[in-house]
Amino acid sequence: MTTTQTMRAWRTHHYGKPLEALHLDTVAIPEPNPGELRVKVQAFTLNLNDLERISGGNMMVEPELPYSPGMEVMGIVDATGEGLENWIGKRVVATTAGAHGGYAQYAICPPVSAFELPDTVELPVAAAVYFPYHLAWLGLCDRAELQASETVLITAAAGGSGSAAIQLAKNIGATVIALSGSADKVATCKKLGADHSLDYTEDDWPARVLEITGKRGVEVVFDNVGEAVMEQCMNCIAYNGRYLMMGFASNKVVADEKFIIPRRLTMGNFRLCGVLLAYTDPAMSDFLKDAMGWNLSPQTLGQSIHDSVMDLLKNGRINPLIGQVVAFDQVPQAIQAMADRNTVGRSVVIVD
Repeated sequence: MTTTQTMRAWRTHHYGKPLEALHLDTVAIPEPNPGELRVKVQAFTLNLNDLERISGGNMMVEPELPYSPGMEVMGIVDATGEGLENWIGKRVVATTAGAHGGYAQYAICPPVSAFELPDTVELPVAAAVYFPYHLAWLGLCDRAELQASETVLITAAAGGSGSAAIQLAKNIGATVIALSGSADKVATCKKLGADHSLDYTEDDWPARVLEITGKRGVEVVFDNVGEAVMEQCMNCIAYNGRYLMMGFASNKVVADEKFIIPRRLTMGNFRLCGVLLAYTDPAMSDFLKDAMGWNLSPQTLGQSIHDSVMDLLKNGRINPLIGQVVAFDQVPQAIQAMADRNTVGRSVVIVD
């Protein structure tokens, strides 16, 4: 338990650009409610979803201003709600409650989305390994069931989950076609192990994908970008292939609009797979199914994925791509660089 009463936290007071909207405040340290963990944050990573909490973009639930963005933290559990005392002292990576509150020295997290980290995994890697590898695993292994004989097209391949997907796909033995937006990022993808690395701003990349695959197309599309490349990606899918809807980086607004054309799917003869990184327990799973018709991944699957990822990391089979490591005071500049698409891989913030 901490003996201090306040902490520093970056908070959004009004929506806008990071350099204008984020303010470094001194606020009360939050207390965990029943069923919650409090993490003394050692580091956190920046995610595209955090930008919506700063700019006021598309959000499923909009918190009341002011609040801290930040959906992913790494640190030590220092307090818990009743019945979770066995978590105290554990070193974890975790999703924050409500997918915000992580840009702070302490954060509240649900145990269902918290996973232990061995002391042998040092910073900044310890903060960078959770979201991209869990998300890439859910897509490639759980949804697509990618096989060694298959080819996968990965968009935004120099980003967090894209770079993780390259490494996981190569561990499976698949052929990887990486798609990114600059010469430097193309080179980065090659270094990560991509068999083919294309620049979507210069190459006629759909034609190149079909050429590489002998006009057959790829078995799996791992698409982080969404609307801007969706039609072209669908044109590149082989018969009975799988399109993984991993994200909407080009336009999050369409996440809540009707923009998929049914005939396009029937003529393509491929499978459309939704992928969401959100773990839940059986009781909440039943509630969400009854109330919303949603299917979230069980915590047991999350733990299985985490164990597998830790094993790959231990054996040097994966290595998180870390583009920038910054101090806590540099958060606005770091997230602005992400907004401007001037980053690769993960951006890690070290908390004093």
